[in-house]
Amino acid sequence: MTVQGCGGWRVDDGPTNIRCRCETAGMTHRADAAEARLRARLAGVEARRAAQRRAVEGIVESARDSNADDEHDPEGTTLAWERQQAAALEAEAERERDELLAALGRVAAGTYGLCEVCGLPIPDARLEVRPAATRCVEHAG
Repeated sequence: MTVQGCGGWRVDDGPTNIRCRCETAGMTHRADAAEARLRARLAGVEARRAAQRRAVEGIVESARDSNADDEHDPEGTTLAWERQQAAALEAEAERERDELLAALGRVAAGTYGLCEVCGLPIPDARLEVRPAATRCVEHAG
């Protein structure tokens, strides 16, 4: 069985042992490219996460400096809403960070880009959009 990828793939001992034909020194071009793409995405997520953390801290500090309470201050509900929004965005960045770190672990283990359900390669187009994807399109739902 051969599937498309970097120079084509060969399957040794079934669909879970897929190797790129252009292997060198134990790493494939696809794995090298995936790791670089994941690390770049991770750097962006870390920056976004840090910015959201600073935003939450700034909102909390603004509320602390205010003499008003949220219940009676017309701006209080706005501050509470802004704090919740910033905290939610920070939590989303943390979730994405965890997914990217797990994907880097799969690169190191040699299982990155393989569907966790069927073991076949996840299409490159899907990995471009969702680099931490663990399932092919068929099993994503």
